[in-house]
Amino acid sequence: MRALEPRLFPYIWRYSKADQFRICTVVLASLPFYFASLDLPKRIVNDAITGNAFTHGEATAPFLEITVSWPQLLGGGTTRLFEGFQLDRFELLLGLSTLFLGLVLINGAFKFWINLQKGILGERMLRRLRFQLFCLMLRFSPETQREVKSSETATIIRDEVEPIGSFIGDAIVVPVFLGTQAATALAFILMQNLWLGLAAGGMVGVQMIVIPRLRREIIRLSRRRQIASRALAGRVAEVLDGLPAVRINDTGRWERAEIGGRLYGLYDLRLRIYRRKFAVKYLNNLLAQVTPFLFYAIGGYFALKGQLDIGQLVAVLAAYRDLPPPLKELIDWDQQRLDVEVKYETVAAHFGPQRLLPGEPELEETPPPLGSPLRTEGLTVRDPQGGGSIEIGDVEVRLPTRLALVPSGPVAQEFARVLAGLQTAQGGTIRVGEHDLSTLPRPVHAYRIAFAGIEPVLFPGTLRDNVLYGLRIRPLRKGSLDLSKTRINEAVKTGNPCDSVDDPWIDYRRLGIRDETDLDNHLLDLLSRLDLGDDLYRFGLGALSSITHETPAGQRMIAAREHLRQHFVEKGLADLVIPFARGRYNEQATVGENLLFGVPRDPTLTDPQRLAAAPLFREALEEAHLLDDLDRMGVAIASNLKDIFADVPPGHPLFRRFSLITPDALPDYLRRLARVPETGRLSEADSVAFLALTLAYVEPRMRFGLLDDTLKQRIVGARTIVQRHMHGDHGCDVESYDPNRINPRSTVLDNLLFGRIDTARMHGEAIIQREAREVFRAFDLERGIQLRGLEKEVGNRGQLMTDRVRMRIGLARAILRRPEILVVDRVDEFLEHGVDTLLAVAEAALPRASLVVSLSAEADPAKFPARLPLHKPEARLRAAE
Repeated sequence: MRALEPRLFPYIWRYSKADQFRICTVVLASLPFYFASLDLPKRIVNDAITGNAFTHGEATAPFLEITVSWPQLLGGGTTRLFEGFQLDRFELLLGLSTLFLGLVLINGAFKFWINLQKGILGERMLRRLRFQLFCLMLRFSPETQREVKSSETATIIRDEVEPIGSFIGDAIVVPVFLGTQAATALAFILMQNLWLGLAAGGMVGVQMIVIPRLRREIIRLSRRRQIASRALAGRVAEVLDGLPAVRINDTGRWERAEIGGRLYGLYDLRLRIYRRKFAVKYLNNLLAQVTPFLFYAIGGYFALKGQLDIGQLVAVLAAYRDLPPPLKELIDWDQQRLDVEVKYETVAAHFGPQRLLPGEPELEETPPPLGSPLRTEGLTVRDPQGGGSIEIGDVEVRLPTRLALVPSGPVAQEFARVLAGLQTAQGGTIRVGEHDLSTLPRPVHAYRIAFAGIEPVLFPGTLRDNVLYGLRIRPLRKGSLDLSKTRINEAVKTGNPCDSVDDPWIDYRRLGIRDETDLDNHLLDLLSRLDLGDDLYRFGLGALSSITHETPAGQRMIAAREHLRQHFVEKGLADLVIPFARGRYNEQATVGENLLFGVPRDPTLTDPQRLAAAPLFREALEEAHLLDDLDRMGVAIASNLKDIFADVPPGHPLFRRFSLITPDALPDYLRRLARVPETGRLSEADSVAFLALTLAYVEPRMRFGLLDDTLKQRIVGARTIVQRHMHGDHGCDVESYDPNRINPRSTVLDNLLFGRIDTARMHGEAIIQREAREVFRAFDLERGIQLRGLEKEVGNRGQLMTDRVRMRIGLARAILRRPEILVVDRVDEFLEHGVDTLLAVAEAALPRASLVVSLSAEADPAKFPARLPLHKPEARLRAAE
């Protein structure tokens, strides 16, 4: 992908000239019809209304007569191509009026087609531009990545290019379309009367010369505002990334003052733009209104003198009516052009060639191995601590090997990043075999050398998606089978790829496996060697069940459920789990869960606030005569929470202990408590708020003593009514608890236990976890649960994962690519047995690959067959005995 043209119109011409020509051809074809629509009012007034076509006593006049007058150069004379129709005066009026209506429809159709094609062209070019910018962003050099802010680049691609794309559709078509229309109207006025034409032309000239000059300052201010807006976005992102520092240092007031100053600067710029903009608009409107005055005065004078008939005056006024709109739009177009050119040049500078790595072709086939040895020649690297360049010197290492970079520290980390291509060397070269890594094509470099560090980049998605990310290099077939012809055609027109993410991208043969099932087993084996087996098991227990009771796995789950119950009875742990029973209130479940006796299929209704507001649910509670009692219970809960949190600051652990309410919601509940009536019903809004507290209430956790046996039995008795309402024609449906079925809306652990853990028992959850795992193993379910764990969402930047899990995901991703050289930076400090685990995993997964490791400070480099000292310029390889 080449860099952007530095100027806007060369970019437009390069990518859209064919479409621009096609639309402009239609514009020119529309002009005869437009001219005819200007001339026709004169004929309607003169020939039909005033009767000029019947001045010699004729009863009829020709309509649609087509006669060609030849110039004297061609012999003169006329040729009648069509004699037309003979119509009386009334028929002529209707005929000319109908013809005028037809021309209006034709001109409207031309405008519709032209505007539609402009919009399509603009959207295609916007798509092309955004895709090009994204491709250029992928080529940012390491230095550029440290220099630019991600929020600014994202804002450019998302927002700043929007007006550029919209303008591209108008860039050539609009001046051609509006200019030819204005010229046609002006020419028509000149044909009717020279003086009126000169007056109109003079005003047009003033508008087209003066107004754009006055708008130049608006463009300059707009450019300043664009840069200031981009800086604001960058600053907001900086504060968001550094929010912990703001909170620790309590500098929120200073940050608010700083952002307030920036916002005032934007406001001041916008105000100055408005003042000049509306002043220019006032002047433009004034000039536009002066011309009709001249037409009425000058045209009326010539009409009184008999030098201009009424039909011509009407036609001139009608033509001038069509003249200001295109002129105004042309002036607006010129304003937009100046503004968009500034935006485009700013965007092009942000993605300038000096910030990009050289463009390289994509990898179409497996590149040959890099070979051996690893050599550095006069290599110098950047000092991560801000000092001068550090000389590594000349070294040579035979590959493959297990190589430790010593001593541990910033220099070793910098060398590892240079070897992996994440950093540019200050001088000298690194070679692998005969290949200079600084000139090695990036796709080949990435294919043969992988990197794993302690801060891996994780993308929103599942754990599986992130581990497999490094295998999605290119689709396995040319031409997607999942894309429609329309989408492929649009992709070709906009320079976008014809690939689809739904195509097969993972080359199973390279991994030595057959299909997706083998891949999952391969993943589990690798992640288990990296000590993630327990984590996957835990993630899988918390995932929704993906099996049904009809499947063999489902039958084994039901059998395991019964076996676990008997197992608990035999070990005297029968009361550890309170099972779901239709005629019994489950003390460890919420009031809402006890009412539903199941899980809503609509996931939004698992939120107590949403469920409390659901009309069908409220109707069911009304029918069961429970709504008022549960509302009052919610009021009692809120009163208890009010007393508990009376002097508790936000962020106190009590808010986590009593998770029914958040610090932000507390003031709202205090206001609602203040207006609760002594007797009678609550308002619907208050009822929803207090009912939500009740639905989330669990007596053994909160211990407010609000649930007596009578109310529990009434809740149990209301289950049938609630489920009947929720299963209605407009209900959300509830997946009920059934001892002989798997509930797909419940977690794997809930399906196995078919109940709730008694939290009053000491170490109850730990005992359950241990006993459940033994049962899962006995019934061959553990591996399936770990597979469900692969579907765990990692969150934005992996924030839902711990550091140890994130690091292992990054290491597994690098190992799974089967590189020729695996570069690892301090990963050993997060592994259970440090270097031993790393070497064991590398030996099992990459027996023929080289391992280059920047060790943590505690690691023993003597465990590596080879070590590369980096603390002296005269460093040389020392082989371990």
